Parts: sequence; structure tokens; C-alpha cells
Amino acid sequence: MTEESKESITVAPLGDILDVTVHPLVLLSAADHYHRVARGTRKRVVGVLLGSVNRGSIDATNSFAVPFEEDNKNPAVFYLDHNYLENMLLM
Repeated sequence: MTEESKESITVAPLGDILDVTVHPLVLLSAADHYHRVARGTRKRVVGVLLGSVNRGSIDATNSFAVPFEEDNKNPAVFYLDHNYLENMLLM
């Protein structure tokens, strides 16, 4: 990861958030991912929201699904594909 990509990540304290906008594409993508992977089961799905934070306003404009597996015996144990996340960050 380059220094430039590290600087573009913004995290705002939760108390400072006044408005959240989720674009329709993000909702459609999340619903589609759930229906393809976990419909009719008790499985969870995981994804990443992409957007911007500006003066207490979050604008989620895009998203992508993340490969995710849970331990069948203990749902508190899960596995994320960190290489996939790092590759997506670099795009």
C-alpha cells in the first residue's frame, strides 16, 4: 500500500455523523449479494461500502461483496479473504 492510498481513507467519529445517504445501486448490490449467497439460510453476508464523508454527512455511492465464511460450529469465528480486500483497495 502506498502512502498516497493511506491518506485517502477517512474515518469519522460516530457522534459527528448527522446524515447518511445510501444510493440505490448500493441497496441493489447488497440485496443481490444476499439473494445469491444466503437466501433461505441463516448465513450472513459481508460487503464494503464506498463513498465520502463531508462535514457530518456520509454518502455511500458504491459497494462490493467480500468473500466470507463462518465456522459451522461457532458463528463468532469467521474468515475473510484479506488478499481480496487488499487487491480491491489497490484498484
